[in-house]
Amino acid sequence: MFLNPNSDSTSILVAIMTVVMVVLLPWLDRLICGKLGVSISDGISTNPNAERILRLRRLILLLAFGVYLLLVAYVTFFSRSAAEDYKVHAVLFQDLANSIRIDYGIFTVIRILFTQGPAAALSHIQIVSKSNVYQVLLNVAMFIPLGYLLPYIFDWYRRAIRRRTVITGFLASLLIENVQLVTKHGFYDIDDLITNTIGAWIGQGLYVLFAYANTHPEWRSEFRNYRKWRLTTWKKPLAQFFGKMHLIRSTVFCSDEDAAIDFFVNKLGFRMRTKKIDPDTGLESLLLEFNKTQIEVECGHKDILTGVQTITIAANNSERIRKKLEKAGIPVSNYSLDVYTDLRTFSIDAPDNIRIVFIEE
Repeated sequence: MFLNPNSDSTSILVAIMTVVMVVLLPWLDRLICGKLGVSISDGISTNPNAERILRLRRLILLLAFGVYLLLVAYVTFFSRSAAEDYKVHAVLFQDLANSIRIDYGIFTVIRILFTQGPAAALSHIQIVSKSNVYQVLLNVAMFIPLGYLLPYIFDWYRRAIRRRTVITGFLASLLIENVQLVTKHGFYDIDDLITNTIGAWIGQGLYVLFAYANTHPEWRSEFRNYRKWRLTTWKKPLAQFFGKMHLIRSTVFCSDEDAAIDFFVNKLGFRMRTKKIDPDTGLESLLLEFNKTQIEVECGHKDILTGVQTITIAANNSERIRKKLEKAGIPVSNYSLDVYTDLRTFSIDAPDNIRIVFIEE
């Protein structure tokens, strides 16, 4: 059999593959893309064929992810023979507890650890069954690539990495255990759900430590500034509401209501949520909505329109947005770097000197 899930060689192979992926993948990715003049950190690429290269890069990463999924399917299904009966293992970490023998009890060993040192403490711990220990370690290591590759490849996971990656790891493990139960190819094991989820959690942590740090070298200074700000702001009146507030509405002024409706509603696709008329001035205000973003347009103002009014929208897949806007006949600016974050931006112009800036999130 090519891979035996209970063998030492399988555990060693999975460990080697994990280390190679964690260390070499972001380094090679940044090196190759840097040589080709392609930015992988939401900056501006100097290569005119950057989008084609990025699509090829994504395809290669998806193929690698597919190979990983095939290996997981082989280890969990195809390397096993079908049993005669359904098997469920519901006692939490029973096999692991039976595989490790501890003299005098765990609390005595902890006391020895602090009084006599690690060597003396470890001398009272014996592994009775290596296969069960290897199985636990394999279940953890097997899902580390899942937690690592999901945010590496997909923007959706990067935007909420701590929550979405771990939940996906748990659901993937739950799917595997249910399929194993239905097909009788293995146990329905509660331990596997926990160890697989821990592996996905470790994987997303390794992504942040290695992949994100490698592609965003400025993260250390940003993190230091963030921690300094958090330490000095905890007494401020809004500190307890951190993470519970976000900007929902921007207000701009226009001279022509029909032109504003034509651009925002008919061309861009904003929804006209409501229209209000000021009883004192007779001027109309429009509340336009697109998902959770609202724009209030106050119409009939001609005298105060002296400078550029800017609306900045964070978005993903900026290149696809550009192509959609160009296809709709809306002029789009060239890419530039945001002066504050060095992220890639472009803009479109609306009536009455209103500029909408899209910044890569």
